[in-house]
Amino acid sequence: MNPFDLTLFHLINQLAGHHALLDVCMIAFAKYSPEMFAALFIITWFLLPRGEFHRRQALIVSVAGGILALLINFAITSFWIRSRPFVVLPPGQVTQLIAHAADASFPSDHVSGSFGFAAALWHRGPKGVGLLFTAIGVVVAFARVYVGVHWPTDVIAGIVVGTVAGEVVWFASPLLRPITRIGMRLFHLRDDDS
Repeated sequence: MNPFDLTLFHLINQLAGHHALLDVCMIAFAKYSPEMFAALFIITWFLLPRGEFHRRQALIVSVAGGILALLINFAITSFWIRSRPFVVLPPGQVTQLIAHAADASFPSDHVSGSFGFAAALWHRGPKGVGLLFTAIGVVVAFARVYVGVHWPTDVIAGIVVGTVAGEVVWFASPLLRPITRIGMRLFHLRDDDS
């Protein structure tokens, strides 16, 4: 393992197991970020003005950004398997706060998905939502190292993959317009863009 990963991993992971409230918060972000994002998508969708097509379209594109990030990760892990810290390091050198399969560590799916969601909203999403998603993504990145299931470069790669995916999906965003229209009709929301 490279010295950068080892040093930064120990610096962050050594904080785990000493403060119950911090541990609970980090576990929540490390494990339940997909559920957090899903709840925020639903809340945002319904809080937007009834006829707001473009911002709802940004939410749909954001979901596509997260999905694309996970597909990129799947492609990477097909040819590059990297072991997780709790597999590589001897007992006593990792404080592992959540159970996890000993599968591929690089890049982090949780972080890639988080930044795929966030990056797609940076320039075109509902006001403040892109910033909120980014803040959650940063906490998720820290939490995944804190709880002992990822190396720092796993989460850095996740940030890069997610950011690229979030920006790339905008090229295909016109293809996602029908999904937004269906969603708006399904929930009886007037479409001002029609």
